[in-house]
Amino acid sequence: MKTHIKILTGVIAAATALCMTSCSEENSFFQVEAPSAANEANVYSNYTLSEYAIFSISETFGHTNNYRGRFLPWYGFNTDIEWYNGTNTTGRELTQYAPTVNNTQMNLDNGPYNEMFVGIERANLAIEGLRAYGDVENREEMAYLLGEALTLRAMIYYDLIKAWGDVPARFEPITSDNIYVAKSSRDVIYKQILADLEEAIPYLYWPNQSTQTATTDRINRAFASGLYARIALAASGYALRPDDGLVGTGNIGSVRLSSDPELSKDVLYPKALQYLKDVINSGSASLTASYRDLWYNFNNMDITAGGEVLYVIPFSDGRGRWNYTFAGSHEKSPYIGTASSRGGDAGPLPTVYFMYEPEDVRRDISCINFDWVEDTQEPAGIDMWYFGKYRFEWMDAQPFGGGNDDGIKPIVMRYSDILLMAAEIANDQGDIKTAKDYLLQVRRRAYAGNEAMAETYVAGLGSKDDVFNAIVDERALEFVGEFLRKGDLIRWNLLSSKMEQAKRDLTALANRQAPYQWLGNGDIWYTYSDDGMSLTFWGLNPTEAGLEPAGSQWIKEEGYISTDKFDSELIDNLYRNNPDTRQFWPIFDITLTNSQGALKNDYGY
Repeated sequence: MKTHIKILTGVIAAATALCMTSCSEENSFFQVEAPSAANEANVYSNYTLSEYAIFSISETFGHTNNYRGRFLPWYGFNTDIEWYNGTNTTGRELTQYAPTVNNTQMNLDNGPYNEMFVGIERANLAIEGLRAYGDVENREEMAYLLGEALTLRAMIYYDLIKAWGDVPARFEPITSDNIYVAKSSRDVIYKQILADLEEAIPYLYWPNQSTQTATTDRINRAFASGLYARIALAASGYALRPDDGLVGTGNIGSVRLSSDPELSKDVLYPKALQYLKDVINSGSASLTASYRDLWYNFNNMDITAGGEVLYVIPFSDGRGRWNYTFAGSHEKSPYIGTASSRGGDAGPLPTVYFMYEPEDVRRDISCINFDWVEDTQEPAGIDMWYFGKYRFEWMDAQPFGGGNDDGIKPIVMRYSDILLMAAEIANDQGDIKTAKDYLLQVRRRAYAGNEAMAETYVAGLGSKDDVFNAIVDERALEFVGEFLRKGDLIRWNLLSSKMEQAKRDLTALANRQAPYQWLGNGDIWYTYSDDGMSLTFWGLNPTEAGLEPAGSQWIKEEGYISTDKFDSELIDNLYRNNPDTRQFWPIFDITLTNSQGALKNDYGY
């Protein structure tokens, strides 16, 4: 008998409950199967009930300790561009490449590892039911639902692999015979979910092509195509892997490429590039003209499809802890309701601000350096930066009410990622001109008003290596605070080297050594912006070195940049082990115990 884990909600759950409490062999009426009975044939031949089954998959994202409260707040740190602020927050070992199997944030029976498999089980049930009863060959709307289920399952599995490496391959509903299963090689899973996406993509509607895809909280063809490319890049790239045939045996493994020829670049890249070009040529998505408007609209929960955002985590308006965790720090400000403090848990590395040229409009959106204290702002300090993409003060449409959930719907993929993935693959395939064209589209938006600078920069990239290195840098500048960087660095085999460089750069900044020697005595000035929503700084651009600003509005902040802002613990704890040996979390104790011996940790845990 199948184990239906929280399978359906709404009408299906109500119908099941009615049957369980009302059906009796003593009453002949109830011996006849009622049309509303929630069996598979009735559910998956009916569009509305099938849609509820699909909703039940993404409903798991909002479970307390799944994407909402554990996976999204903790996965993706630390990198060469993002870190958790401070040193002593509970669970910080997860970000410092020093996780333990009994970590208090993750060693939970309802933690993200287990909850993601709940989502996969719901997807398996929906996929099996739709294939059997949905008549997907003749009913376009049922085919869409099958494509949606396949894509959601692929996304969840990709996230599992990102965090844990090799995990069990479950592509059929649970039965008494397969409750406890061992890990499979991630290559098995990669090949399955890539094949699933190849099937799903033709079933799906483009953004705004249908009522289902009028908003970005439903799966569309552009996102599924981009997800194929994202997974293909990971599957064909570097990662810490157990030796072949030794998955789930405790093998330490090594950082290497897959030895499966089906996952080579030669096989996957042409398909991935074609899917990306399909999105680009479809006209179903485009860059938002203003980088500021993109993030202002995000904070106001604009999920209208057809723009830059392709898919968001579909938290309800009262669910999710995104700004709660990642917005700038607020202490008793009017923007956080009754809460005493919110935001500020993480941010860009202090060196990231200086990676941008002053003309890059992304800089002052991505990196902010002020705290909200009651109804005003004050400098946060050189060691404490925040993601300006996420701001309580920009939540006009639905102001934050002060609880633990803010309703913000995290972006899973944007159109700029489509362009930069296409640039990377085209460049790898030797089509440097096309790669530069895609890169330039992203760069021009970043230099709005100074587009000639973007054009000169891209035109000056001469070789394949030049273009690749430019893409590595561009992805950092474009996606800081969106937590794609860790996966990027792993697949490029740059994780350890970039992290080592980040420590050196932080130390140089703390001591105002090259390339930061122009910061002089570390004093800066600040003033309040005209809109009252931020601070403007003087002294953080090389052209301002040694000069005092004109005007009485400027306030001097002495010793803003000084060695004592960066104690050795702060910099050292960017990582405590070689990041390449801790690319993945361990399977945590409770899950290991409950597996009845089927699961075992690899990677030296």
